[in-house]
Amino acid sequence: MHRALTLAALLPLTPACAEQVGEIGVDWVGNDIVVEAIADPDVAGVTCHIAYFDRGFIDRLSKGNWFEDPSNASIACRQTGPIEIGDIDRSEGGEDVFRTSRSIILKSLRVKRIWDEANRTLIYVAHAAELTDGSAKVAISTVPLYTPGE
Repeated sequence: MHRALTLAALLPLTPACAEQVGEIGVDWVGNDIVVEAIADPDVAGVTCHIAYFDRGFIDRLSKGNWFEDPSNASIACRQTGPIEIGDIDRSEGGEDVFRTSRSIILKSLRVKRIWDEANRTLIYVAHAAELTDGSAKVAISTVPLYTPGE
């Protein structure tokens, strides 16, 4: 329930919508690993799957820090259909494909897409973003656009 309310509150901030496709209970206090599918809104035919930790009620009650989840994530992106690249940001900084809050206001989990023109590869980077502190928690996945005969 708390997850649904959080996502509903963040919908206007989310570049792409995520669909929960899995939930794995990891302990007896209600902590879960959530797996979501995210279709790239500007690159048809690419879907990313992201997995992250979602704290349960008992964990929040026992440890305090009610409004914050860890920002660790794992990502895998693959071609899931014919690829059609739309109007994407081709700068080195790339652009947000997905983001969700990991605390009440200051921390978010983001997926950025970067276009590597020289290698014809889409790069997806999952990382934590905080207002005051950077984070070394990062995961990467690539989708090469190799065409045989080119």
